[in-house]
Amino acid sequence: MATQIYVNLPVKSLQRAVDFFTGLGFTFNQEFTDDNATCMIIDENIYVMLLVETFFQGFTPKAICDAHRSTEVLVCISCDSREAVNSMVEKAIAGGGKTPNLPKDHGFMYQHGFEDLDGHLWELVYMEPKPLA
Repeated sequence: MATQIYVNLPVKSLQRAVDFFTGLGFTFNQEFTDDNATCMIIDENIYVMLLVETFFQGFTPKAICDAHRSTEVLVCISCDSREAVNSMVEKAIAGGGKTPNLPKDHGFMYQHGFEDLDGHLWELVYMEPKPLA
């Protein structure tokens, strides 16, 4: 069995978060969805658990970070092209998200990102394929 990763993020409104990420083209595993949480599918073995803040709090004795004021994590996802990066950022803005930074073109890598409705930062990158030697 391949190793899987589950990033857990607190959200204020589960339905609002689901609507936002559905607008970006993500889907959800209904087997891991209820009134407290949902499992957003990033890729075959990569998932983001969106957890209502009160439910999320049950997994940690620490205070939940206010992601609008502090950064605890940057979630970075690779995309298939520069256009895919820009398209997702445009969808995020249309859905109520923000762009905290301008896009950056490093030649071999293009990056841009967005802040979701709960303040979590998402970086999107496209890496140029290495030329054949």
